Amino acid sequence: MNDEEEKPKETDSEVLEFEFNEDGEEDLKKTLKKLREDLKVAKKEKEEYLTGWQKERAEFVNYKKGEDDRKAMFSESMRERILTRFLTVVDSFNMAFANRETWDKVDENWRKGVEYIYGQMNTIFEEYGVKPIGELGEVFNPNIHQPIEMTPTEKKEQDYTVSNVIQKGYKLGERVMRPAQVNVYEYKKAEN
Repeated sequence: MNDEEEKPKETDSEVLEFEFNEDGEEDLKKTLKKLREDLKVAKKEKEEYLTGWQKERAEFVNYKKGEDDRKAMFSESMRERILTRFLTVVDSFNMAFANRETWDKVDENWRKGVEYIYGQMNTIFEEYGVKPIGELGEVFNPNIHQPIEMTPTEKKEQDYTVSNVIQKGYKLGERVMRPAQVNVYEYKKAEN
């Protein structure tokens, strides 16, 4: 045998050390006690590592969920910004259609083409959940209406109802993209 074969090979694992008594004999009780202590330390370290790993994993899951939520909110915000920009285009169509007498005088083919484009725009708004708000006669609601002027009325049932829609408002889902600009009836007793 050569010297290399007689030497134990060193590994990354810990070398087991035996305790010896005064006579040079192995003391198994001390060795067993040391092994138990080492096992307790190893179990404690394992629990610490496992707990740390679980905390990190939970934090990562929460981070990922937060990122997904932020992406969804950003996407929704961008969609709302884009749709809001198109409201001015819809307002222009509505102004063009408002004067029915003049609109009817426009060439019929051209008028139908513009009305078709307007219909396409409304279809896109419907697909994204954009709904117009602000109807004549509905009860005034400061959450969806912007009052422009108060209109006196002698009819008590008209008090705080919309008397005129100046500019339609729009909602995206439950959020108001733009409040409707309206005139509102205000009840005033007739002075006789």
